[in-house]
Amino acid sequence: MKLLDNYFKLTEQKTNVKTEVIAGFTTFLTMAYIIFVNPSILSEAGMDYGAVFVATCVAAAIGCFVMGLWANYPIAQAPGMGLNAFFTYGVVLGMGYTWEAALGAVFFSGFAFFLLSIFKIREWIINSIPLSLRLGIAAGIGLFLAMIALKNAGIVVANPATYVALGDLSEPPALYALLGFFVITALSYLRVTGAVMIGILGVTVLAMLFGHNQYGGIMSMPPSIAPTFMAMDLMGALDVAMLSVIFAFLFVDLFDTSGTLVGVAHRGKLLDENGKLPRIGRAMMADSTASMAGAALGTSTTTSYIESTAGIASGGRTGLTAVVVGLLFLISLFFAPLAGSIPAYATAGALLYVAVLMAGSLAHANWEDPTDAAPVLIAALAMPLTFSIAEGIALGFISYVAIKALSGRFSDLNPAVITLALLFAAKFLFLG
Repeated sequence: MKLLDNYFKLTEQKTNVKTEVIAGFTTFLTMAYIIFVNPSILSEAGMDYGAVFVATCVAAAIGCFVMGLWANYPIAQAPGMGLNAFFTYGVVLGMGYTWEAALGAVFFSGFAFFLLSIFKIREWIINSIPLSLRLGIAAGIGLFLAMIALKNAGIVVANPATYVALGDLSEPPALYALLGFFVITALSYLRVTGAVMIGILGVTVLAMLFGHNQYGGIMSMPPSIAPTFMAMDLMGALDVAMLSVIFAFLFVDLFDTSGTLVGVAHRGKLLDENGKLPRIGRAMMADSTASMAGAALGTSTTTSYIESTAGIASGGRTGLTAVVVGLLFLISLFFAPLAGSIPAYATAGALLYVAVLMAGSLAHANWEDPTDAAPVLIAALAMPLTFSIAEGIALGFISYVAIKALSGRFSDLNPAVITLALLFAAKFLFLG
């Protein structure tokens, strides 16, 4: 106990081992849904479900351990929502790249993030991107997840005349997905710990009872990770057209991580007297290291989870909380049969709920200024309608610079935003 106290500075942070362990369990319960959702999404890209399940748990554990042992923050990590959907539906199924090349893009984005953290360029980039674009991109990812959830559940279907239409809501997948969404939302409002996981497991069990889902067991030895381990295609990821994909992975991870770190740290009163997060460089490098490791293992970008606030609300203040979460992810390796029993419609409700949380960023946009509001809406709508986070980011930047310039608001522009907008425009004009 004394060793733990000295290493994690428990007494200095006014906490103890028992509190940190409870906080770790709490955080894990709020984010454990990723164990079921991530393999479900990435397997649609042609990846082996069992291998992705193992990669998800191990990558999350690595991220948590590095964050806890090196940065000493109670912030947990795991493959990020939105980025996994972009991996499958945008890069592999949409753009036609192999999942191996997509993993290569994840690795390069993690490596670029690592370099940005080492050379301390991250703050310049973060400060250069207008708040309105950040809000639009966050909301767009939420709407993208919502579209995927509704499609997977059969609630939204293709229509040759109108592109999309309402599906048959009397079908079991649609009914179960809506029930899961309603339950998760209600439990979250009631502040029930693990609301998302309860909703997923509840729908799964209910479907089994009514004969709409097969029981695959609960525990077993972990599946083999061989089908995805070190399968990333680094050369394939260097294709010119993949640069926008690498940038999209990097951009979303950079702002998602920075926003999560500051938000969680503020909740836990971990910011210094100047409102800054000490050791932010270490925290950022923990994120980028986990992303590179995750790509090598066989999963999409690993990032910091806002669900860490649940553990902080339970008293977690140090990296011991994150280490406990990491250990629980490793223990989860032995629950592969349970994960394999989760149907797509059971995770659809969870995706839809996460979409609600992310779309909430629209409330902070400046709707009184059309030069800010228009790019927000374009970025947010483009992602679900083009089924691509990368295209949404590109159109958001182009519209922001064009509208500001035509309005004579040159003071709102900076070299970084103008350069990125021109690069995106060049891509559309010359690369298609």
